[in-house]
Amino acid sequence: MKPPKIVVSVLSMLTHVIPTWKIVPTTDIIDIAFKLPSKREEVRSNPLCYKGRPRLKTANELLNVSLDIEKNLQQVSLPFIVVHGGDDKVTDPSVSELLYKTAASSDKTFKLYPGMWHTLTSGEPVENIDIVFADIISWLKERTEVRSSSRLEREQKGDNDTQFRMAPAEKKL
Repeated sequence: MKPPKIVVSVLSMLTHVIPTWKIVPTTDIIDIAFKLPSKREEVRSNPLCYKGRPRLKTANELLNVSLDIEKNLQQVSLPFIVVHGGDDKVTDPSVSELLYKTAASSDKTFKLYPGMWHTLTSGEPVENIDIVFADIISWLKERTEVRSSSRLEREQKGDNDTQFRMAPAEKKL
């Protein structure tokens, strides 16, 4: 969620003075990203996962990148699928919906999963994870099968279409 303007303003100024301080007022992401308590503990016990508040400069850069992406959503023209948990407290589902509505792509899909949280492919119960992966795989298959079949048609046409084939050039003596 976007912080109030006054907070952003103060923290942006402080970024130049104390960039490495962990003073960003945020909740514990692990608690609000992973629905299953067992997954939260798994993340907390992983020494390679960063825990704690983000450093001031890192948070500022993340905010700037997010705002820049938001300003340029209309430039997205490639096919895409967005999957989002309806009860996500880390990222507002309306941002994903905004990408879907704003993007220039003619091939786009938005899937909102009611009751699911932020970590759709790792922090949910297995049956929810299976639903999300099935939707993603189905989306990919639809696009790759269409392309494969049209390529196959072109190859078959090329094999059978001899009318426009040119004979090898004769050697000049």
